[in-house]
Amino acid sequence: MKRPRLLSFLLLAVAALAAGGCTSAQLTRVQPWERAALADYTMNPSRDPLHTAMSEHIYFSREGSSGGRGVGGSGCGCN
Repeated sequence: MKRPRLLSFLLLAVAALAAGGCTSAQLTRVQPWERAALADYTMNPSRDPLHTAMSEHIYFSREGSSGGRGVGGSGCGCN
């Protein structure tokens, strides 16, 4: 009877420690010397035209609307 209670307490303690790491008050700041890596061409999400076209097609097929990238509004898809 004592073992399941101890095990549940340990699992609760591990979960609390794991969740506590996600709630840090410190924000990640990008330093000036790190901005060159973030401005690299490989960080551009639309660098591959085929992938962009396929993503647009999938979005159009799901939402029933076109031009959903950065444009306000969309269709619900229920005709």
